[in-house]
Amino acid sequence: MSNDTRGHDPKRRHLLGLATAGLAAPLTHRVARAQTAAFPSRPIRIVVPFNAGSGSDSAARVYGEVMARSLGQTVVVENRPGGSGLLAIQLVKQAPADGYTMFVGSTSPMCVMPVLTKNLPYDAFKDLRPVHGMSVGGATVIVKGDSPYKTLPELLAAAKRENKVLNVGTYSDGYMLVAQWVGAVGGVKINNIPYKGGIQSQTDLAAGQLDLAMNDSSGIAALKKEGKIRTLAITSTERDPKYPDVPTMKELGYTDFETHTFAAFFMRAETPDDIMKKLADTVRAAMLSPEGRAYQAANAGGPMMMHTKELGDFQRKEFERFKKVADAAGLLPK
Repeated sequence: MSNDTRGHDPKRRHLLGLATAGLAAPLTHRVARAQTAAFPSRPIRIVVPFNAGSGSDSAARVYGEVMARSLGQTVVVENRPGGSGLLAIQLVKQAPADGYTMFVGSTSPMCVMPVLTKNLPYDAFKDLRPVHGMSVGGATVIVKGDSPYKTLPELLAAAKRENKVLNVGTYSDGYMLVAQWVGAVGGVKINNIPYKGGIQSQTDLAAGQLDLAMNDSSGIAALKKEGKIRTLAITSTERDPKYPDVPTMKELGYTDFETHTFAAFFMRAETPDDIMKKLADTVRAAMLSPEGRAYQAANAGGPMMMHTKELGDFQRKEFERFKKVADAAGLLPK
């Protein structure tokens, strides 16, 4: 019988295991680096949860074209509207986490629906990771063009004095929460009138069928220019350069009133970090390109130059703001 007991020595097996692991780790890192260096080797698609021609769709197409030149691969924009973003998110969740499927997430699916919707088929913070911002602006508070009220404090003070319920037109749960917040800071009751889109609510507002309406800064340009609506406030941190006459809610004395409308690129959370970073850097370069700058100059709102972690912190902060408003208004998920 052999006296060789090397294979049964626990200490030796432990040392062999460490040696094998030490050899495997560099190999794993080399494979990961090689995969990142080779990425992308086929077309990338950007899934947009809105119709073609929308602001986020147009931005994704402009930046996508520049990204394609940089990456040496086609970047295809795929529109999947419906379900407040659910259809698009389900498509992204079913795709491999390999960097070839990006998602344009906005305020509603990434911050508001997690507050107001029960049993969402996705976790906005665990299933998807932020890649890079795309655009950011503020919600605007608007009245009809010939309204007797020149400022928001004037309107709210009159409504409070007359014990009037304000009829406010909104077209998403996010704007509904902003409207509730406006009512709370003014001490007045809000009756939310839901619409399918901003144009319809602005038309009714201009016709005198609403007291107020909420819209994003890019959606009010036409009727504001025609004088059919008046913008009383914007909820962003700073004034929109394209509407320098419109004060922020903070400037009006509502010190904690700040929230944003945004669109940004997200991917499946399991996407490798190196690929995620490569795409984030590519998006940033596209936004800083001459084509990107020209697009930004022609559209309301501003570029959202937030990279991965910073964007994730921003998303979490917006979610917490909306949750606070919903809790204060007694709005439970449904």
